[in-house]
Amino acid sequence: MVETNASPAFASNYWTDVANWDDPPAKLDLDGSFASGSRGTTRLPGQEPLEWIIGEVTPPKAATIEMQLEGATLSFEWRFVGLADGRTRLTQRIVLKGQRADKYLSHVKAAFTANLLVGMNKLAKAMANADPRHKSSSPE
Repeated sequence: MVETNASPAFASNYWTDVANWDDPPAKLDLDGSFASGSRGTTRLPGQEPLEWIIGEVTPPKAATIEMQLEGATLSFEWRFVGLADGRTRLTQRIVLKGQRADKYLSHVKAAFTANLLVGMNKLAKAMANADPRHKSSSPE
């Protein structure tokens, strides 16, 4: 969980624009608009492309991205909660479930545990810097 100076509507709109997902060296593509059922691809050097689908979308409050694995589903559940001062609290919950989830658990932990908070803080700062109504006057 992190907070940003961006308004909830701006934060949600910013995040649902895949062009704002700055995650080098990954290259991300979305087929169509950010809506339930739309499909996307993540390409990393030297790896097979990772396919994902946008699950539930409840603008400007929440969205879920799902990756189907063999016998499991990996979900990224995002929430955008407005705070009394006009800022936004961002939360991301990673859920791994399914009959073969144990097969992927160590890889998911290794891939996301160390970088999750760093990435969310980077995103919160980028949102604040991009929101013309709530510019960040100090680093987040």
